Amino acid sequence: MMGTRRRFGRIRELPSGRFQARYLGPDNIDRPAPHTFATKRDAEQWLVLKEAEIKRGEWLDPDAGKVPFAVFADQWINDRVLKPRTEGLYRSLLRNHLLPTFGGYDLGDIREGDVRRWRKERLSQTGQSTVAKAYQLLKSILNTAVDDQIIRRNPCRIKGAGTPDTPEREVISLSKVMELQAALPERYRALVLLATFASLRWGELAALRRNALDLDAGVVRVVGALAELDGGQLVEGTPKSRAGRRVVALPAEVIPELRAHMEGFAEPGPDGRVFVGPRGAPLRRSGFRRIWNKARDEVGLPGLHFHDLRHVGNTIAAATGASLKELMTRMGHGSTRAALIYQHASHDRDKVIAAALGEALKAARASDESDENAGRPTGTQRARTPERS
Repeated sequence: MMGTRRRFGRIRELPSGRFQARYLGPDNIDRPAPHTFATKRDAEQWLVLKEAEIKRGEWLDPDAGKVPFAVFADQWINDRVLKPRTEGLYRSLLRNHLLPTFGGYDLGDIREGDVRRWRKERLSQTGQSTVAKAYQLLKSILNTAVDDQIIRRNPCRIKGAGTPDTPEREVISLSKVMELQAALPERYRALVLLATFASLRWGELAALRRNALDLDAGVVRVVGALAELDGGQLVEGTPKSRAGRRVVALPAEVIPELRAHMEGFAEPGPDGRVFVGPRGAPLRRSGFRRIWNKARDEVGLPGLHFHDLRHVGNTIAAATGASLKELMTRMGHGSTRAALIYQHASHDRDKVIAAALGEALKAARASDESDENAGRPTGTQRARTPERS
């Protein structure tokens, strides 16, 4: 049947009795609506909305979303300047968690329901933290697709799904840290000191050079990080973020042990590595793991991660009353999120706070008694007496 002439678009009745709408897009291509309509009025309403969309500058090429997710995601990673370990993490999440489900999708075909079902299936098979990281990566990739006007709306809309639900790890005592240090071969004991009392990450320790450890001034300058990729390749670069480049003060009590380490185990020369293996090779996390696991099992700390030493030191620093900014600087974090974790109240610190509150209460009661003895109404009496209008 012939189409109905309109100011914008055309409508024609099909042999089936349904109605088809077509319009000329901003790209001068004649395009049909993505589906047919039961009534002519429905088709007219769709054309009105499409014309308004074009006038608002919100029109998207309906063919733009016909880009394979696998191709776009790979290019998304390639286009970014990432730390080697971050790129390795992204590619692992893509390969193991996203492509098995979305690899065969075009970007424009991914719907909110697809994302919900994918997340539920992943949660039944792997940990919540990994699923949260994979979800956040998917959301970031699709946000770029929205920004590039490939898709109109990001289908990742599950509130809180990209936040890892990592339970707070137990803080071991310093005496237990010292027990653990003694259980390690002497070559690795200074690692424990700098991880705990200078808040250095593993990669920062593995990359540390002699000229960055000033024991006379009692500071360590964090300027590098050594990353070990999945294939075993070691890549030396900068710390995790700009805030990671920092100068950290050392407690005077650890200086003698660090001096002994420098004399007995560090590479020679101003640019020599502070930590190397028995044969002089750079430290590898994979190689150290066996040594670490043996020591922690000996002292009854199964499940303790090396990174937990940093957690111990940060918690102690927070308990001293360090400000949020001071914690961020010492830890090498650019955002407040991680530093806030360490401002929780420890049991001992909570006792100090409770004692201070008690002293305030005693002072207030003493003031009340003084008022009562002088014949003046006490603070409690004043609080109970209604004000006169």
